[in-house]
Amino acid sequence: MSIYLGIDIGTQSVKTLCYDSTTKQACAIASSPLDIISKPDGTREQIAQWWIDALELSLGQIPAEILSQVAAISVSGQQHGFVPLNARGEVLAPVKLWCDTATTEECAEITHNIGSPEQCIQLAGNPILPGYTASKIAWLKNHKPDAYQQLSCILLPHDYLNFYLTGVQSMEAGDASGTGLFDVYTRQWQPEMVKALDNQRDLSECLPAIKSADSVQGYLQESVAKTLRLPAGIPVAMGGGDNMMAAIGTGNVAPGRVTISLGTSGTLFSYSDSPITDPEGSLAGFCSSTGGWLPLICTMNCTSATELMRSFLNASHDDIENALSNVEIGSEGVITLPFFQGERTPNLPDAQGCILGLNAGNFTPQHLLRSTIESVTFGLKAGVDRFEALGLSIKEIRLTGGGAKNAAWRQLVADVFNLPVSVQTLDEGAALGAALQAFWTERNAAGQPLELSSIIDEHLSIDSARCCTPNVKAAEQYNHYYDNYCDHVSAVTPLYTQQKK
Repeated sequence: MSIYLGIDIGTQSVKTLCYDSTTKQACAIASSPLDIISKPDGTREQIAQWWIDALELSLGQIPAEILSQVAAISVSGQQHGFVPLNARGEVLAPVKLWCDTATTEECAEITHNIGSPEQCIQLAGNPILPGYTASKIAWLKNHKPDAYQQLSCILLPHDYLNFYLTGVQSMEAGDASGTGLFDVYTRQWQPEMVKALDNQRDLSECLPAIKSADSVQGYLQESVAKTLRLPAGIPVAMGGGDNMMAAIGTGNVAPGRVTISLGTSGTLFSYSDSPITDPEGSLAGFCSSTGGWLPLICTMNCTSATELMRSFLNASHDDIENALSNVEIGSEGVITLPFFQGERTPNLPDAQGCILGLNAGNFTPQHLLRSTIESVTFGLKAGVDRFEALGLSIKEIRLTGGGAKNAAWRQLVADVFNLPVSVQTLDEGAALGAALQAFWTERNAAGQPLELSSIIDEHLSIDSARCCTPNVKAAEQYNHYYDNYCDHVSAVTPLYTQQKK
């Protein structure tokens, strides 16, 4: 059998991709949408069973003859979500997601218990931010004490689906490094960070074992295999966070390349052979799911912001293309600070969206659309600037995510970053990365080991028609407007960081 199944639990949907390693093509791709629970206090949650239901619906769209040939599975999942289990493996509460900002008080509590954000970075490589899992665990303790008392195991979204598939509870270093409890230097749980959550209870007993990225997580249970129409007993790879799997799926397994994902959130990451941590806490010092490290920056508002603006204006996707083609660079002075869900980078969880620079001449739907796209791209450029300040050399951008399908946005990225942009022929990011990891793991388990880099070289190709290089004149113009954007972010930051009364 030569077909490998990649599963991606996103925020908006569960995607399944069957990859044929013989033809080097995806032979089936399907997805099923997910709801999200949103509340005014910043709560963003999902029910874990929704993921299983969506997986069944997604696989139900794929022909049985393809599923019967699947040789191995790997799961990618949205990072940072907290799935609390009791001793019977039952989920105790709705899953707080990466974009949940209702835990700012718990972040302050944990940081106070450690001493300072700088000490958190020294201990584990990262500060405690609202997106990370640690504050969600403290939130459960503070707000749902009955559920907290029953807590027996702490899992992340992709770990929970692994548990459903195999009955095994485990983690790997890449996704674990986004909990805020994991020492990215030693690749072990950090005891002082764990104790800072609760000094009366040893929560380390709730943390699963860490396994290597290329090991088999477990084997598909017979009952689950029957439900999903998959072969029983096939290996399930360790999988990883969506960013870690997208790194594999975009060939980002060696230094020099940055992957930028224009998805619901905006992410950029680059491979490193050694730990990269940020004393200022802007950059996430994560491990990769390939044995290295994956320094990463995430903005919470990317296509979520552009879609919100598009919906508000009742605009089509063609309208976005027209705005990027017809409105001048800089949107004639309109500056959108797209912090509609708060923001993680910069760390402004209580921020709100702002539109500045409006006048009678530029107050049009096209200007608002272009300004929103420029601004979410500027937010990502600030991340690359931080990468370079910390010593990472970036020579190329590999673009992925829904926004990468827009030709004008691809060119805008090349111009803003002043770097060449490439897009893969099979641009399926995390789902493809998971399928390739399943291939890598199954070959190793079968005694036919392959280097992951050789798999990348053989199975990923670039779509030359969608690649672009920066326009020198446009790049110079964007430098000015980017600086102006940063000045406006600095100006409004005090409005959202003052002590709450």
